[in-house]
Amino acid sequence: MRSKLATHHTQAVFTLRGNELTAMAGGSKKRRRVEKKRGKRKHEKEGITPLNVKYWLQRYKLFSKYDEGIRMDEEGWYSVTPEEIAIGHAHKFGGGLVIDCFSGVGGNAIQFARLCQFVVAIDIDPQKVVMAFNNASIYGVEDYIDFIIKGFFQLAPYLKGDVVFVSPPWGGPSYKTIQNFTMDLLKPKDGYSLFQAAQRITPNVIMFLPRNVNLNEVEELSWLSSHPLMLEIEENYLEGYFKGITVYFGTSAHRN
Repeated sequence: MRSKLATHHTQAVFTLRGNELTAMAGGSKKRRRVEKKRGKRKHEKEGITPLNVKYWLQRYKLFSKYDEGIRMDEEGWYSVTPEEIAIGHAHKFGGGLVIDCFSGVGGNAIQFARLCQFVVAIDIDPQKVVMAFNNASIYGVEDYIDFIIKGFFQLAPYLKGDVVFVSPPWGGPSYKTIQNFTMDLLKPKDGYSLFQAAQRITPNVIMFLPRNVNLNEVEELSWLSSHPLMLEIEENYLEGYFKGITVYFGTSAHRN
């Protein structure tokens, strides 16, 4: 029997719709102040802060079903993979058991679950796991995902799967200010350690990395295996904007 995340309490779901961010025109100054305070409270409930309000404006690119009750925390807003790119990752592999090492609020795990046999979604943050389970339920794939609250490196020696998906923390939006993003800047450990832990599970590894990542260091990863792995580097764009780099290793490389 497939297991699911069990919770002992129900958490309220808050959504922001339409023009709730738009200040009301006209009326008294007092009314405008009241509306502003209400809007601020709604933002706080959804994890929206000045840091990530621009991502809220792109909410349907992150989750097309956002209005149905999608939940994210502050980090989730700027770290979740845009849905179109996540769909591309899933189509590229298209089957078997997927291990999502840093699943966050579930963007990639959901799309893998829609196309693959099963997903093991791992995250060390219990609140993110609760949100990911909620979001998977909205897409109707919660029965195809096992959610695990644990650090990836603690679990890695015991994991088996057909492909490992690695989208580690990039260090927040400030990563964009770095001209040459080196592998040692990835979290919670450097990119070399992340890749070695993943390829001990399976040679089929997918890594989603910053657009400014050092490609020479990325190519070096394929030589860390006892037998050098096939490698494919893909640039990911969304409506003409360069969003990130996906690297496919092993048999996941060069698949249609």
